[in-house]
Amino acid sequence: MIASESPAPLPFFVYGTLRPGEANHGLFLRGRTAAEEPALLPGAALYAGPGYPYAVERPGGRIHGELLTARPDAYAELLAALDRLEEYTPGDPRSRYERVARHAVRTADGAPVRAWVYLAAPRVAAGLRATGTRIDGDDWRSGR
Repeated sequence: MIASESPAPLPFFVYGTLRPGEANHGLFLRGRTAAEEPALLPGAALYAGPGYPYAVERPGGRIHGELLTARPDAYAELLAALDRLEEYTPGDPRSRYERVARHAVRTADGAPVRAWVYLAAPRVAAGLRATGTRIDGDDWRSGR
C-alpha cells in the first residue's frame, strides 16, 4: 500500500478478544466506537488459538461476532492499533492474520455490511485446517 493511501473507513467484524466484554475490547475499543451490533460472518469457521480464536475461510460456514463502527476521529489510530494487535503488516508473509474486507450480516435486520475482518493468514489457515481444533458453533464465547 502506498503511504498516501488509506483504507476505506469500514466497520470491523470482531469474533474473539475484541468483542464487547472481552479483554481486548476494553484495551483497544472502549470510547472509540460509535456503534456495536451483533452480526454473523458467512463463509468462515473458527479455530482455537492460544487464548484467542482464528477465523478461517470456509464455504457454508458462519461466525458469530459483532460489527463495530469506529468513531470517525478515532478510526485511523484504531486501525493501526488493531493491525499491531493482530500482527498484521500488509504484504508481509510472516503476518499471523490478514485484514480483508468481507460482508458481515447484521443480526438485527439481516442487512449485509462491508467490514474489515482479520482472517488467519494463508500459512496459518492451512495448518489450522490440517490439524487445528474447530470451535463448536463457531462462537468463541460458547466454544471456550
